Amino acid sequence: MLDKRPRRADLLIEHLHLIQDQFGHISARHLAALANEMKLSQAEVYEVATFYAHFDVVKEGQTPPPELTVRVCDGIACELAGANGLIETLKTAMGDAVRVIPTPCIGACDAAPAAVVGKNRVAPADVSIVTSAINSVPILPAPTGFKTYLAQGGYALLKSCQAGDREREDVLGEIEQSGLRGLGGAGFPVARKWRFMLDAPKPRLMAINADEGEPGTFKDRHCLETDPHRVIEGALLAAWIIEAEEIYIYLRDEYPHIHQILETEIAQVAAAGLSEGVTLHLRRGAGAYICGEESALLESLEGKRGLPRNRPPYPAQAGLFGRPTLINNVESLFWLRQIVEDGADAYQKAGRPHFFSVSGRVKNPGVKLAPAGTTVRQLIEDYSGGMADGHTLKAYLPGGASGGILPASMADLPLDFGTLEEYGCFVGSAAVVVISESDNIKSVVRNLIHFFEDESCGQCTPCRAGCEKLSVLLSEPELDNELIGELAEAMREASICGLGQAAANPVVSALRFLKDEMA
Repeated sequence: MLDKRPRRADLLIEHLHLIQDQFGHISARHLAALANEMKLSQAEVYEVATFYAHFDVVKEGQTPPPELTVRVCDGIACELAGANGLIETLKTAMGDAVRVIPTPCIGACDAAPAAVVGKNRVAPADVSIVTSAINSVPILPAPTGFKTYLAQGGYALLKSCQAGDREREDVLGEIEQSGLRGLGGAGFPVARKWRFMLDAPKPRLMAINADEGEPGTFKDRHCLETDPHRVIEGALLAAWIIEAEEIYIYLRDEYPHIHQILETEIAQVAAAGLSEGVTLHLRRGAGAYICGEESALLESLEGKRGLPRNRPPYPAQAGLFGRPTLINNVESLFWLRQIVEDGADAYQKAGRPHFFSVSGRVKNPGVKLAPAGTTVRQLIEDYSGGMADGHTLKAYLPGGASGGILPASMADLPLDFGTLEEYGCFVGSAAVVVISESDNIKSVVRNLIHFFEDESCGQCTPCRAGCEKLSVLLSEPELDNELIGELAEAMREASICGLGQAAANPVVSALRFLKDEMA
């Protein structure tokens, strides 16, 4: 199965995927054989295989899972759309021949309730749709292909940079003046991050974080499904500026159709000589939300468990394989070509537009292109066709599960970096989930905390024990608000990474703004 593939340790997760895809599980014999081939200890292989949710490790004497698995999303948007009832209905209808299991957000919130049937994502309105999908061929979106992108002026900017027609400092200055921020959640200025890299020793590397796992987020999926070359050109432009030799694209495993798209399109870019000595590597995640954290992503790219690193050193100092590494989000790269071609002023005058993922109780959920600072009321009324029939706005998540919860009375706050922090919330990846008067806020909060409890990597006690304790406290008949506040503070101050630091945000903000709903 490995054939002539290298046996390097950083390819361990890729090789585990080969076995999982071929057999539907990974047996003890597979683990032993793979360890032997890769000259690793069985413990090293086992700890990695069991860390990731998409690897089904079967110990000696255990029965492998059924040949087909249906993963029903239990993320917040899907729960609002009735996913819990769907799970039970499917289990009854399919019997023992099919494994039906809940799974965290699969990035299909605009099609809730959503499920993955084998490798085929569907949006099941009823059992018959899932049943028919079992034997169907996945229908892939039609992205802008290589030839079409070239005809639209694609890669002209990159070619001019590579030919020396543009100076690195001029391009970097344009990005700086545009005010482009990192659109994966942190909002760090893109140009400033690039400048850090210019002072780093060579060789330099670059990683693209395409592991969007924040519940309610699916805008990176939209970028890669519709216009993948805009992201690829942006990546090659960034690599040209910082003089990186290799680019690693870390794509979440929930997007197998995008993996096929990128494999095809990257091969055409390389064949056309546009990468000019820069090697693009496409790597799969394996169902671990924590790998969206940049240092955990680096660990996973090195073939290890996705455990966040202590910092310093930062990735720009010692990142992937110990080399200085630039890490950018998909959407941040998506806008580079337009900003440089049209100019920073045009981007500013347009309101620094970016994509909002809108889901929940709206008529037309989906990815909405709007200026930074757009309010949730505008997103609902002007971009999403209004509230769904029979629903009235009660609250909303401005930035996914970790961004907190705000009430309808604050629906006119601008959604931008720095505008929500005084309320204990943040816009993050601009994942807006709309909650209506028919929804129970306490149930919404429980769903979000359960997600963090399930996705905590377990490395640090404040997050591991804190998420579990929050779930316990939320199940009590009467909430101990003082204890919840103390626990939230300890998690925020002492957790290694952003998961533990932000996990309590939904509880804290709900108790602050929707206290009566939490009783």
